[in-house]
Amino acid sequence: MDLDKKIFKIQNENEFKRIALEVYNYQAKNNSVYKEYIKLLNLPKPKCLKEIPFLPISFFKTHDIITNDKSIDITFKSSGTTGIKSQHHVSDIKIYIKTFNLIYNKVIGNPKDQVIIALLPNYKEQKNSSLIYMVDDLINKTNNQFSGYFLSDIKKILISYNEGLKAGKKVIIFGVSYSLLDLAKLNLDLSQAIIIETGGMKGKRKEISKKELHSILKKGLNNKSIYSEYGMTELLSQSYSINDQIFQESATMQILIRDINDPFNYVLDGKTGGINIIDLANINSCSFIATQDLGKIVPTGFKLMGRFDNSDTRGCNLMLE
Repeated sequence: MDLDKKIFKIQNENEFKRIALEVYNYQAKNNSVYKEYIKLLNLPKPKCLKEIPFLPISFFKTHDIITNDKSIDITFKSSGTTGIKSQHHVSDIKIYIKTFNLIYNKVIGNPKDQVIIALLPNYKEQKNSSLIYMVDDLINKTNNQFSGYFLSDIKKILISYNEGLKAGKKVIIFGVSYSLLDLAKLNLDLSQAIIIETGGMKGKRKEISKKELHSILKKGLNNKSIYSEYGMTELLSQSYSINDQIFQESATMQILIRDINDPFNYVLDGKTGGINIIDLANINSCSFIATQDLGKIVPTGFKLMGRFDNSDTRGCNLMLE
């Protein structure tokens, strides 16, 4: 069976480990940038996940990260507000579509049963956003006239919300942090919506903690829980948190927490460190990425704790805890 098929048939932790090592062997041979990086490190061949070298995420800004035998279907670009933007060459867009649909359906539900309201102004203005590609697909799958993108038209937002509920649909509101804060100022009753914040003040608001953000949104939108989506340009998998700010790993994704001062060692669960991500959906780019995010493993998932100093402001969900 081809590797791009195997990654969607993982049933347990042992299978994940085995297939992750297969993916490593494939990329170490066929991804020229990753191959050179491994060569420079001069490390022994890994026998377990913690021995795998993780490529610094900054390489997506300076190199073309793609396996040698693949052509490019689409290139996603980051929403960073300063400096050079990351770009992720995707050779098979069907893998991305399958990945985010499996995760979304499992955590949020089937979009056919939903009305999706998207408050993503910066992303919509920007070309080649992986988030917009995902939300576009989900909105299309709702096949509902009240789903779509909204800027500041509160009347249309409320019409979509109320008509969705009348039709017995689950109403989903995707929004960047500052757009949701603007909505919360109006003290609307969106108590029956699932509200998913994707992070990102985009320089339009002062950065605040996730705890404070969720508190403001709960009060201003009369909603008992706020969901979060954690994803980035360099990944094809996503994670979601439901109310408690604890993110769940998806079937194609696993989190490791590296020592801040020694990137080749790992900290104990409950300790804060740098987030290393295994994303098997990145089968044709690089599945082993050392991010600039800080986090920790907790008994029911993982928590985001912020970012390393001097790292770029990113559009994904990375406010300080």
